[in-house]
Amino acid sequence: MKALQLTGPGALELREVPVPEIGPADLLLRVGAAGICHSDLYVLQLPFQLRPDPLTLGHEIAGTIEAVGGAVDGRTVGERGLVYLCWSCGTCRECVSGNENVCLAAGRVAMPPCPGLGPDGGMAEYIRIPASSFVPIGDLEFAQAAPLADAALSSYHAIEGARPQLQPGSTAVVIGVGGLGHVAVQILTATTAARVIAVDIAAAKLELAARCGAAEGLLCESGTAQAILDRTGGRGAEAVFDFVGTDQTANLAVASVAPNGAYRMVGLGGGAPEITAGPAGGPGWPWGASVRKSYGGTKSDLLNSVALARSGRIRVEVERFDLADGRTALDRLDQGLIQGRAVLIP
Repeated sequence: MKALQLTGPGALELREVPVPEIGPADLLLRVGAAGICHSDLYVLQLPFQLRPDPLTLGHEIAGTIEAVGGAVDGRTVGERGLVYLCWSCGTCRECVSGNENVCLAAGRVAMPPCPGLGPDGGMAEYIRIPASSFVPIGDLEFAQAAPLADAALSSYHAIEGARPQLQPGSTAVVIGVGGLGHVAVQILTATTAARVIAVDIAAAKLELAARCGAAEGLLCESGTAQAILDRTGGRGAEAVFDFVGTDQTANLAVASVAPNGAYRMVGLGGGAPEITAGPAGGPGWPWGASVRKSYGGTKSDLLNSVALARSGRIRVEVERFDLADGRTALDRLDQGLIQGRAVLIP
């Protein structure tokens, strides 16, 4: 089969490799679509390899079951579905409590094995997956379904963790209207009564946010925090979702979140928000506000995301590429030229 593999730091090749062999608890999935995430770009740009042998990238995966392991019940050849990206143990106290994304087996790192970030991923014609990670999608188009595995999952999880703040009359700010952010705007408008303000550096991304249901869009610049305060009676937004995570966006969140509000860090830009233990007041961290680094999501979050997509309440803006054009798609993502989500079609 063909697979898009990382063969060294910054080196990406379309290679011919054997079709994976599956074990008794596995499925072989014929890939219908694989989304491209900033995490893939991050791995590609690392100055070292995650493992010594070539790694097939891709953790947003949808496809059709091609073969079923001998110990697997309830799955059949020909079923259509996507892959839950947290390959957790399923038996620890976190997993059985529904917190598979922070599985105890992953230790303090709390990142269970994820396809494309350790095990081989889905930018290929076939992938071996644990049967427990398969989530049916019905008749959803593969290119629409694949990005749900992260772009919707991670957005839904961040929003779910701030749901007590998202009451009628509240304001939610979405910083960064990319692959995750434009889906987050839709989830917020579909599942909460909050008014959504989108923030981005590009006017075209704010136009996308408006199509997704945002009440207003603001360019990210020096006066953006004050603009948010002006629109919230000086108090700030009850929830701020940062899908960029740079110093600029982190400090914007600190300056614009409301007392008792929620700041959710999702983007991996390495930003360090200025949060101190001093008295609250002025532009700094307000009383009662919480901050949380949000990783992936639970399987329940993914099931809810799929349900929203199947009902038509969220739809991913997709730019399609052939598997052989994966490097072009990643370069366009790096340059900020992708509207919504880039998806590879094997």
